[in-house]
Amino acid sequence: MTRIVIIGGGPGGYEAALVGAQLGAEVTVVDCDGLGGASVLTDCVPSKTLIATAEVMTNFDSSYEELGIVVADDTPPIEQSARIIGVDLGKVNRRVKRLALAQSHDITASVTRAGARVIRGRGRLGGPQGIDGTRDVIVTAADGAETILTAECVLIATGGTPREIPDAMPDGERILNWTQVYDLDELPEELIVVGSGVTGAEFAGAYQALGSRVTLISSRDRVLPGEDPDAAAVLEDVFRRRGMNVIGRARAESAKRVGDRVEVTLSDGRVVTGTHCLMAVGAIPNTKGMNLEESGVKLKDSGHIWTDKVSRTTAPGVYAAGDVTGIFALASVAAMQGRIAMYHFLGDAVTPLNLKTVSSNVFTDPEIATVGYTQADVDAGRIDAAVVKLPLLRNARAKMQGIRDGFVKLFCRPGTGIVVGGVVVSPRASELIHPISIAVDNNLTVEQIANAFTVYPSLSGSIAEVARQLHTRKTGTEA
Repeated sequence: MTRIVIIGGGPGGYEAALVGAQLGAEVTVVDCDGLGGASVLTDCVPSKTLIATAEVMTNFDSSYEELGIVVADDTPPIEQSARIIGVDLGKVNRRVKRLALAQSHDITASVTRAGARVIRGRGRLGGPQGIDGTRDVIVTAADGAETILTAECVLIATGGTPREIPDAMPDGERILNWTQVYDLDELPEELIVVGSGVTGAEFAGAYQALGSRVTLISSRDRVLPGEDPDAAAVLEDVFRRRGMNVIGRARAESAKRVGDRVEVTLSDGRVVTGTHCLMAVGAIPNTKGMNLEESGVKLKDSGHIWTDKVSRTTAPGVYAAGDVTGIFALASVAAMQGRIAMYHFLGDAVTPLNLKTVSSNVFTDPEIATVGYTQADVDAGRIDAAVVKLPLLRNARAKMQGIRDGFVKLFCRPGTGIVVGGVVVSPRASELIHPISIAVDNNLTVEQIANAFTVYPSLSGSIAEVARQLHTRKTGTEA
């Protein structure tokens, strides 16, 4: 029986374990924190659970009057503009942790049911491949005891950890990274968020909705510098309109506690103060101390593991998946990389990873979902594409629901009309991007999208409307 050792129990690891076991291999998963990894325990599942609470509050706060909802309230008339709902953050965070732990237990049960073995500990490679085609994995338990596992195939899926700035080290109380915010019992009165990428934007929007006064510090000229510029502009406008203080082109040099407050010093000398500070300045791969390069695994300058499109590293029999590879830090991509690795090693049919079919979502309000080629690709001439953008303000369902912000944008090849990319900015954009993902993955044309029936009224109707506009256009000029 083929022996496979998987180091790391996140989406890349546990999905690979399921495939390996189902294909008849003897699979062992080495994990030190609990299956599901950071995605389930400290990142994706917890943050989206927190955001779900914020979403309910935002939707109610922003539209209850327009929709004609009357709320009984004994607030004195002079204070009628005050918030009418609040949040018990301690209760929210207890629910967050409970759901994350339950999801981890469910994953563990699925993996063990499939026939894989789970060992608690930290794994590292034992050196180069032996002449018999196997290699050792050394597992160190919490008490220091070591166990040696031998396998024909090793998958490394150890993920990443929050990047730290030397002069802004988290203390878990006032200066926090994104894994520590779920220990808060009270809502931060004034929260400074350093970093305007996906993580920073999501938390900034969530805490603003929950009732914190938020200052978002961005080192770039706009929030979400890696996303569609039109989408980022909509989100930044929403943030500012809701009262968020967005400081652009400002790099944080340090953060320190001063009594019960935090001072963040910017590179231009300005000082921003608040009650709490969240550092969201990226992540670093968990590759240190794993004996990787000594075992023939090539690392990039960033510390990430180099892999090809079927998840192979430069070492025979060693694969890698997930954030440790530096390829799209998404749970869906990690899971796909892990599955591809197992299919490839065990000789099953495999389709190499195609990043141009990956859909992703920023869980802000509104959400930003994307797939395929981007506006940046079109602007840089990497692809010739026609582009049409349709504001949701024209959509009947959006009007009914009080949705003011957002749009649908599609990219297609001018000659054939084949859909090559799309952007959706709206509530639940993560659900609306799926038909566009299907179109991109299957080379469907805008004519096919336009001719498919949609429910009226529906937000998805805007996707068909954009496709109809693209079908009738003769140039690539944006509408």
